[in-house]
Amino acid sequence: MSITDLPVLEQAPVPAPEAAGPPAATPAPLVIQATSGWRAIDLAELWRFRELLYFLTYRDISIRYKQTALGAAWAILQPVLTMLIFSLFFGVLGGLNKRLGGDYPYALYVFCGLLPWQLFAFALTESSRSVANSRNLITKVYFPRLLIPLAPLLSGLVDFAIAGGVFALLMLWFGQAPGWPILLLPIFTLMALVTAFAFGIWLSALNALYRDVQYTITFLVQVWMFLTPIAYPTTIVPEHWRWVYSLNPMVGVVEGFRWALLGTPAPGVTLAVSTTATIVLLVGGLFFFRRMERTFADVV
Repeated sequence: MSITDLPVLEQAPVPAPEAAGPPAATPAPLVIQATSGWRAIDLAELWRFRELLYFLTYRDISIRYKQTALGAAWAILQPVLTMLIFSLFFGVLGGLNKRLGGDYPYALYVFCGLLPWQLFAFALTESSRSVANSRNLITKVYFPRLLIPLAPLLSGLVDFAIAGGVFALLMLWFGQAPGWPILLLPIFTLMALVTAFAFGIWLSALNALYRDVQYTITFLVQVWMFLTPIAYPTTIVPEHWRWVYSLNPMVGVVEGFRWALLGTPAPGVTLAVSTTATIVLLVGGLFFFRRMERTFADVV
């Protein structure tokens, strides 16, 4: 057989390459850029991150009672011991038992003032330190920064509820019964929280910039307690100075609690002045916090 007798293998035609289409579009990168001026509070965004708020609140509660011998009993011991000390020094030695008047004992009067005060003091202290204590969270992910000083307000309600139960037992012990103003108690509780939030966002932003602010918070709360009518009635303040005294927002809150639970005279003008002061501080605090939060990740 010769070479010419071999079958010829025909090569299959190679299809021509198709024309390449246009390249796929690359998605534009997400850029988070600082803005200038006032930025409004995005309530819809806060609602979307509500689960983070629940987590932050649960974290604060669990850390506070973790590795403690007495646990939640501290929520009972603190107001009870403070009530006993005030009753001894202000009530007995200071003679306020005689000057108080009314149909309720001085110890119950003091404990009623301690209810909103301890809620306010705890929320203010923890809220003021919250931004500086959340450095690892702030520098890693984006979320509404207002959630950080807001979480301590909710966690403080646990101690408030426990102390409220103790106060209810004291009212039964002394034979006291609240009147219809007790229906307004949730409003006064909200006022205490809003007041703590208003001051907390001011101090939390300042504490992120100047760390020595945290050393003044404890002293501020101690002085503030004696400027609030917890151990004494507002009637000992001269009448022509009471409107100035009522610029302390907690004056209206404490007087509102006593009106709702003990039936003392309605706060009236005192409550109006304190509420106005709280609103002004809240609006100013929100403006300052929103203006400074763009720098938190750099300075915290």
